[in-house]
Amino acid sequence: MPELPDITVYVESLESRVKGKILQRVRLLNPFILRTAVPPISAVEGKKVLELRRLGKRIVFELEDGLFLVVHLMIAGRLRWTDGQARPKVPGRIGLALFEFESGTLLFTEAGTKRRASLHLVEGEAALDNLHVAGMEVLDADLASFSRQLRAYNHTLKRALTNPHLFSGIGNAYSDEILHRARLSPIAMTQKLDDAQVQQLFEAIHSTLNEWTDRLRNQAAGKFPEKVTAFREEMAVHGRHGKPCPVCGSPVQRIVHGDHETNYCARCQTGGKVLADRALSKLLKKSWPRSIDELDLEVPAPGKE
Repeated sequence: MPELPDITVYVESLESRVKGKILQRVRLLNPFILRTAVPPISAVEGKKVLELRRLGKRIVFELEDGLFLVVHLMIAGRLRWTDGQARPKVPGRIGLALFEFESGTLLFTEAGTKRRASLHLVEGEAALDNLHVAGMEVLDADLASFSRQLRAYNHTLKRALTNPHLFSGIGNAYSDEILHRARLSPIAMTQKLDDAQVQQLFEAIHSTLNEWTDRLRNQAAGKFPEKVTAFREEMAVHGRHGKPCPVCGSPVQRIVHGDHETNYCARCQTGGKVLADRALSKLLKKSWPRSIDELDLEVPAPGKE
């Protein structure tokens, strides 16, 4: 799922292309993408784009006459831009909508068969606020406010960071990167952290999100971002199960729960303890390694297989 750094760069790229431009037409390629009926989608035609915003993990087009077009990419939604009057090639199976501006065309796609991405058209700031899950914007908060929000409920750190009701814009990928940088376990409980650990986490959130936003902005280099993914080779742990931690060289571990996977370094984050992988650890039972050192002992040395 595109998270704060990805959405920020999307918004900046769209702002330079469509702010002040007329939205001439919206073509719905999949009628189920539109989740609102009033106002009708035709109401946006001929309206000028006044502003672009990020609302959590949503992208908001503020139009004339108090209209707001809200795009939620969810997990597999992506955007493609075509300059000028050229018609983009629309992939039939994954195409959801076309937004035709006087400056070019924006294509909204979603890979896979699960249709989770959405489009809303609402009128007025109050209606827009109703769509917003009002989690804290951590990059705008001070340490004291962050600490109160973090400790308000006793959740695991992974669950707290990815809860949009608590913190805005952080998902599965960047929570892994943040916790690795903070050297904190994904299953540490929020109310058991001491002040020093809370500060470590606060600083890791700022440095990780700002660093990745700058990196993605530089990679785009003024072009529209095309390769938006939750799995990047430069990441420390996310999506890197079994690969060496860039800090200590130990293999990155994982916890799999349904469709979600948490990646972490046992040596850097959990004092060497290998956390239970809900499904696999139950299957292996006593054979499940309890520490990274025990896991290393099970790996045959080269030439000893």
